[in-house]
Amino acid sequence: MNTLKVQNLFLPFRLAQYIILTAIVGVSMEFPDFMHFQFVLYSIATLGFSILLATDKRHNLQNLTSFLIGCQFILEIFIESSIIYTTGNINSQYSILLILTIISASLVFRLIGTLLLASTVSAAYALIIWFGFGGDNVQHLSMKSLQTIFSVGDSIFYPIFMHILIFYLIAFISGYLAERLRKRDIELADASLALQKAKLETDDILKHLNSGLLSIDSTGAIIYFNKAAERILDYKEENIKGVACTTVFSERMPDLAEILMQGIQNHVAYPRKEIFVVNNKNQSKPVGLSTSVLTEKNNQIRGVIAIFSDLTDAKVLEEKVRMSDQLAAVGELSASIAHEIRNPLAAISGSVEVLKSELDVSEENAKLMSLIVKESDRLSHILNEFLVYARIDRPSYNKVELLHLISEVIEILYHHKSFHSGIKINIESDESMMYVIGDESLFKQLLLNLAMNACEAMGEKGGELTFRLAVHDSTDIVELYIQDNGPGIESHHLKHIYQPFYSTKKEGTGLGLAIVHRICSAQNLSISISSQMGEGTTFMVELNKYIPQNNSATLPVTQNA
Repeated sequence: MNTLKVQNLFLPFRLAQYIILTAIVGVSMEFPDFMHFQFVLYSIATLGFSILLATDKRHNLQNLTSFLIGCQFILEIFIESSIIYTTGNINSQYSILLILTIISASLVFRLIGTLLLASTVSAAYALIIWFGFGGDNVQHLSMKSLQTIFSVGDSIFYPIFMHILIFYLIAFISGYLAERLRKRDIELADASLALQKAKLETDDILKHLNSGLLSIDSTGAIIYFNKAAERILDYKEENIKGVACTTVFSERMPDLAEILMQGIQNHVAYPRKEIFVVNNKNQSKPVGLSTSVLTEKNNQIRGVIAIFSDLTDAKVLEEKVRMSDQLAAVGELSASIAHEIRNPLAAISGSVEVLKSELDVSEENAKLMSLIVKESDRLSHILNEFLVYARIDRPSYNKVELLHLISEVIEILYHHKSFHSGIKINIESDESMMYVIGDESLFKQLLLNLAMNACEAMGEKGGELTFRLAVHDSTDIVELYIQDNGPGIESHHLKHIYQPFYSTKKEGTGLGLAIVHRICSAQNLSISISSQMGEGTTFMVELNKYIPQNNSATLPVTQNA
């Protein structure tokens, strides 16, 4: 018995059969005494499986439901046989009830099960006839009554034969059709499930595309609008779906509406086009757009699909690349010019020194010559720093012991003109030996420039300069802090401090921090600054910690990405 998936018509059909039998037994037969008990059981079985079929959505009680359905069929055949026997036996007009039972059984049983039920019905019908010809006395139910059936002639035998034949024919036809219907329902359910899954997957993919996607139908109404489109164009799908694109986009982005309608009206598609759209905050942004026209087989327009993306970040990156190329070209040219200037400048300075020592010049002319020498030295210093800035290009990567390098930088700093006895230098470190990966000479230049910048900031007043190293084992990053307690940097100067030739100091070249930033960029290092007026300034550089490979003491060979 296949009761795992009962057909939708089975329960109504069973209840209709129960109502018909109740009407026949109650109205026509007035509930004869010998059928009371059987009909009560039949009613209980019908009520039981009806409740289970209606309420057991998860099919947790399949076995109990199948048992009650089987009992209901057996009791129904018994009651129908009793009705046929009581209302004329072989001439009873209610033999059709057995056919209805076979048809309803095909809705829940397979073909073989339906044929077996037809065999049960045929046996019951033959038993009725046999019992009828045997009289009311059960003792007369013998082979003699069976012989009587065959001796009465064709008028009795053929109706019996035709009834049984019809039972089997109905069972075969209804069982076969129900089996085909059941298979078709399973195929449709599987196809529906696959279609639903494909639709969900496709819709999920389109909804979560990084690019915006919208489509309009042949009338220009918006029929699809994904999440990226909501983010880029600043509209909500529920507010614009089904609305004409000209109505939606005409106010803030008329170019988009025009491009979409050109696809509908003139079959125009744009493989690549850039437009500007305006969001709800009246902010303009560049958008890269691609459109496709959907057509039917007869070339009738179905609609237009537009795929677009926000080009804001791409434009910023493009501008950075363009500026980088320009700066690189200017840097190469400037380095060549600076080199050419430095040679004659050195000659001028040397010549003035010779003239000053050999000629007897007045005091005023001597001051002028000293000024020429001094300014020539200053220009030579600026040119040297500029050449350092311009030549920072491809660093070499090696294992560098950072604390030893800081000690060397401090020794150099002691002999620099910006350092004096009022400045105290501290070193703080999480470890006694700190190894990082990078270019040692560039690291030394970076540390020296930051240290000299801190000493110059503290000036004659002096203060404390602290080198602090902190290790982050989880990220393999060494944080290098260079901190002073000088006057600090005003907030409006912070965004310009890495620009070449930008300086707030009277004698500053404006290249010290620019060189620091260039060194960090060349080695892909992160640098940040924090400053409070009256409290000092702290630079923090993130360095890559050296990790021994395979516990070997050999140096790793690395290249700059």
